[in-house]
Amino acid sequence: MSTISDFKNNFRGGVRPNLYKVVVSAPAIFGAMDLQFLGKATQIPGSVIGNIDVAYRGRMLKVPGDRTFEDWTVTILNDPDWQNRTAIEQWMNSITNHSQNRTSTTAAGVYGNASVTQLSREGRAVRTYRLQDIYPTTLTAIELAMDPDGAPEEFAVTFAVNNYTVDGQGLDGSTTNGVDVSISGSISLGGVTISV
Repeated sequence: MSTISDFKNNFRGGVRPNLYKVVVSAPAIFGAMDLQFLGKATQIPGSVIGNIDVAYRGRMLKVPGDRTFEDWTVTILNDPDWQNRTAIEQWMNSITNHSQNRTSTTAAGVYGNASVTQLSREGRAVRTYRLQDIYPTTLTAIELAMDPDGAPEEFAVTFAVNNYTVDGQGLDGSTTNGVDVSISGSISLGGVTISV
């Protein structure tokens, strides 16, 4: 039977959601945006492996399908010089211009990269997610009001994500550097082969 001491020894204080670092880069537009201090909120990116239902003699066999990557959002505190918001606006404007439906960047220039690093309570990197080939899809409004609460301005940016890799404690338990989070293989059923 487990005891509270066993729990304490395994839990070891847990991981804090407020200990993280975010860096967003769009080399063709503005270089790197270090949001270590102004990145108010974000999340560890998610992914989904779809299902393919294969009919076989009145039964359905579930087969792993393609992986898709969920959109990723970061909330940013607005700085007095508006540097971060301006950088995102310039990136979005280079993808598709405000006044005309045209781009001012190359196909490769559309994409940037980002990293989200979970930090330990001692401040060391525990795990880093490297988001690859991202671009902004939504830039939220900044709410203005005469309310006396004095809260700083903030805005959120949502990015489309094409892939991510993981540094740190790898998916198989080994220490790795840049594990590719993807799945591939095939299954044969009744003479039919399905590759994923």
